[in-house]
Amino acid sequence: MNETIALEVLRYNPDTDREPHFQRYAVPYRDEWVVLDALTHIKDQLDATLCFRWSCHMAVCGSCGVMINGEPKLGCHAFLRDYRNGVVRVEPLDHFPIERDLVIVMDDFMAKLSSVEPYLLVDAAKPLGEGEHLQTPAELNLFKQYAQCINCLLCYAACPQYGLNEGFVGPAALALAHRYNLDSRDTGKDRRAEVVASNEGVWECSFVGACSAVCPKGVDPAAAIQQTKVSASLDWFKAFLLPGGRK
Repeated sequence: MNETIALEVLRYNPDTDREPHFQRYAVPYRDEWVVLDALTHIKDQLDATLCFRWSCHMAVCGSCGVMINGEPKLGCHAFLRDYRNGVVRVEPLDHFPIERDLVIVMDDFMAKLSSVEPYLLVDAAKPLGEGEHLQTPAELNLFKQYAQCINCLLCYAACPQYGLNEGFVGPAALALAHRYNLDSRDTGKDRRAEVVASNEGVWECSFVGACSAVCPKGVDPAAAIQQTKVSASLDWFKAFLLPGGRK
């Protein structure tokens, strides 16, 4: 079978290029191939200078996020058969600086992720002799959906607010903050509120919902953000109306 499919890949080397440009490659068409397979073929067989990120090829690591024909997708989840009758245009994720070719600079996201402290915070460590931090299935189900995030950044590439306001904390970080705020073992909600409930936290979100539409793991960060808005509003009213009312 000699059928090929065309990939137009954005190329940019800051050491040699004045601006990004597209380069077209003809790669073998295989029904079972995904865009990541095509990029790997280019790097292995046609052009070893092409740079992109990937690791697991199983939609677990989140490394291979790119724009495919203008949509944020995982390269390992986008089958060539869905683009068989056209050209596949592959670009780095929107709203991030380009480090080289399809590789983006993730520093801004990493700083914002760290700012919401996405890990268990407790008032006092439980002595080992007291056993495990037990949790019921119902308590687990409260946050389980939001714990599926793989930090692929597709939601950031789809989010118009993040594109307009670089200070916006963004969907993935806010969804992970919500995950820990819902965890029965965590006591850090008030501490995270300084970032999460700030003007550039959940209140910057205009609820377009694009983040949830592109999420490959069904995390639904838009829902997490709206739930956090409700929770933050209730906390404010409790603190304002009831002495000692905020927990």
